[in-house]
Amino acid sequence: MTTETTTVRGAGDPRPLRPVVAVVERYLTLYRRLWQASVFSSFILPILFLVSIGIGVGGYVGSIEGVDYLSWIVPGVLVSTAFQICVGESTYPVLGDFKWVRAYHAMRAAPVQPKDIVHGHLLYMIFRVQLSIVAFLLVVVFFGGLHSPWALATLPICALLTAAVVTPVTAFAATIESDSYFALLFRFVVIPATLFSGVFFPVEQLPVAIRPVAYASPVWHAVELSRAATLGRAPSWPIVVHIGYLLLWAVVGLLAARRAFARRLED
Repeated sequence: MTTETTTVRGAGDPRPLRPVVAVVERYLTLYRRLWQASVFSSFILPILFLVSIGIGVGGYVGSIEGVDYLSWIVPGVLVSTAFQICVGESTYPVLGDFKWVRAYHAMRAAPVQPKDIVHGHLLYMIFRVQLSIVAFLLVVVFFGGLHSPWALATLPICALLTAAVVTPVTAFAATIESDSYFALLFRFVVIPATLFSGVFFPVEQLPVAIRPVAYASPVWHAVELSRAATLGRAPSWPIVVHIGYLLLWAVVGLLAARRAFARRLED
């Protein structure tokens, strides 16, 4: 009787989730204390950028693909904001918690597995990005930049983009010893992905030889899905292709991050 009771309790025991929840709580505690530092980059800067480029430059550009430039650029700015938050929070903070703060080593000394740390960090990042996206959408409504109730679909789209970006970047940060590598990441990955992924102009305006590079970026797929949602139209590629590609990045990145954390915390 005792053995059966223990087995039944173990089957529904919530304790396997507790380490992940503890990691998320740690990040939320830090964010609650330091959120003021992210207000400008996560909330104010995207709005200023939208106004200056979408309205200012948009007055000279006119319309693109049958819509005014402000409406066309809204999903691009939204996704690029999510992308930059993901990269920013998964580079220096992750390396710092390994090398300088050694917070991950402290977590490992407690009953927290490396995979729990990775999962907790990812869940926190999804929350961080969703918070910024909601604030952005609320402001954009007053500019008339949303043309369909499907604009709410940008929330799960950006959550999927978060998983597709955070996991591989986190894996990369867990394998290096010097933050100088981040300069290469920003110069050769983040900046090109922001400029040439359909954020500011259609990818079709790029030379044919360069377009595959844009298509390989998860940012472009998220921009295409978000633009279709905010404008209330079908994307140029099938939706399942965009979602499948982002999921591929997320799954491969998650496996790589779990492996990288496990190796580093074994030292």
